[in-house]
Amino acid sequence: PLEVRDGSRTISLARGRQRLLLAVLLLHANELLPSDRLIDALWGEAPPPTAAQSLHNLISGLRKGLGNGRLVTDGHGYVLRVLEGELDVERFDDLVRRGRAALVEGDPDHAAAMLGEALDLWRGPPLADLAYEPAVTDHVARLEEYRLAALEERIDADLARGRHEEV
Repeated sequence: PLEVRDGSRTISLARGRQRLLLAVLLLHANELLPSDRLIDALWGEAPPPTAAQSLHNLISGLRKGLGNGRLVTDGHGYVLRVLEGELDVERFDDLVRRGRAALVEGDPDHAAAMLGEALDLWRGPPLADLAYEPAVTDHVARLEEYRLAALEERIDADLARGRHEEV
């Protein structure tokens, strides 16, 4: 499930559209997302007449929860500012890249360690509490495929280490 942490503290997020809004913003971190695109993501093809005001209210609630000027209005859209390395998916990507490089360089021990560490970041299906939402389904499928590819590479590294029985 979507989780936001500030150090060791978990930030409480409202259920429903506010979580979906945050997920969409996180999937497009540091990108300007026009209000119309966010409304489409939240309500699909039949938004209510109050969608623009509801979006504004959801944004306001997220700003209070996230703090630190993370969520910025830019013209008719919003940008969620995220620093490098703050997203689990970025850490996962870095560890997988390092594991793949080690495998190519002929160092299966290091590759297995890096890929194992990457896979340890997973707590279950990506965005499990939002996976049914059309706005994130393609991203969820892509992330799951990426996790499976990393698992296959970790298995390749384990086989290269002679761990056939464990595999």
